[in-house]
Amino acid sequence: MKVAMIGAGYVGLVSGACFADFGHQVVCIDTNTAKIEALNRGEIPIYEPGLDVLVNGNRFAGRLSFTTDIAEGVAGADAVFIAVGTPTRRGDGHADLSYVYAAAEDIARAMTGYTVIVTKSTVPVGTADEVERIVRRVRPDGDFSVASNPEFLREGAAIDDFKRPDRVVVGAEDERAREVMRKLYRPLYLNETPLLFTNRRTSELIKYAANAFLATKITFINEIADLCEKTGANVQDVSRGIGLDGRIGKKFLHAGPGYGGSCFPKDTLALVRTAQQFGAPIHIVETVVEVNTKRKLKMVDKVIEACGGSVDGKTIAVLGLTFKPETDDMRDAPSLDIVPGLIARGARIRAHDPQGMKEAKHLLPESITYCDGPYDAGKGADAVVIITEWNAYRALDLPRLKQALKAPVLIDLRNIYEPAEVARQGFTYVSVGR
Repeated sequence: MKVAMIGAGYVGLVSGACFADFGHQVVCIDTNTAKIEALNRGEIPIYEPGLDVLVNGNRFAGRLSFTTDIAEGVAGADAVFIAVGTPTRRGDGHADLSYVYAAAEDIARAMTGYTVIVTKSTVPVGTADEVERIVRRVRPDGDFSVASNPEFLREGAAIDDFKRPDRVVVGAEDERAREVMRKLYRPLYLNETPLLFTNRRTSELIKYAANAFLATKITFINEIADLCEKTGANVQDVSRGIGLDGRIGKKFLHAGPGYGGSCFPKDTLALVRTAQQFGAPIHIVETVVEVNTKRKLKMVDKVIEACGGSVDGKTIAVLGLTFKPETDDMRDAPSLDIVPGLIARGARIRAHDPQGMKEAKHLLPESITYCDGPYDAGKGADAVVIITEWNAYRALDLPRLKQALKAPVLIDLRNIYEPAEVARQGFTYVSVGR
């Protein structure tokens, strides 16, 4: 089948490369000329494990191509996916759909023959209906259907998530569109992947509901962690104890500095605004948003307390800047609140991240010193703070780190070390909920 992917960002590039690996003919279209030129040279603009091999393997095989010419890319396509950004709209918290609607107009002008237009971007309920209205207005004679097919990709594991998903959700209003989507995802039949067909509005809401539920689990265990610190309980044992209950499940029950990333912050906020708009407020999710925002700032106080009540004039080594490991994505990362918060209290920051430092330089204060590794970051520091649980930080040579430090203080916001082990090495050790 011929597939066009509007948007060569994270979702569009991963999805396009995976569809090409399934054997479909895929063209990724983006208005960013520099990005398309880089992709045509074999350069990958984002960090995602295995993506460079997947993209270039299919590019060399002739199944995957890149262009800025939407007319060329969309003409003759069986399915055109809209995979553009839907950032939080400034001022009111709603999702900004301007890129989605602009893509719909462009597709309408360029499509030839029967085309299924698929919203892959995370969009509020009713967006596919509006896309259909736009396309019908621009091309009254157009032969097309509009479907919703939300993505459920985890950064750092996106390729495996696409090829071995828990489920594929498709919202469609006619059998013709459903048949095209069945053919597109036929390679997953061998894995017996559930293909869930719903109407479009249900499909759109499934994506928001899933992300809001996971964000709620994270926020719940973070508040339990606070209670554990006050009562002398251990949040990791609490997580295991409740996670072994099949009704609850063990995933997303790891206490930490709060969720971040490209999805949870904007999607929870967008769901809150949509619910308010329809007169059905979701108070649980409203609270989740509020608590998570406060939690990141609370981590600043946690670090200061561990440093004796003040960081003024002190050097803090920060390990991990991205919102999670195995990505260079800095969007809404806890570090974006924690690091400036420490600087505002007078701290000097020496930082390291395996993939995120290039992006961090655009988002964090210029005063930060970026280092070659964790031990370099620790040179002369009064404390080390682990914000992101990269594998490179999971087995640190603690005596070597202690030797580099001015004071042996380790603040582990991801609970990746055993307290007794760190204490034996002569550290003052602070973690979350233990």
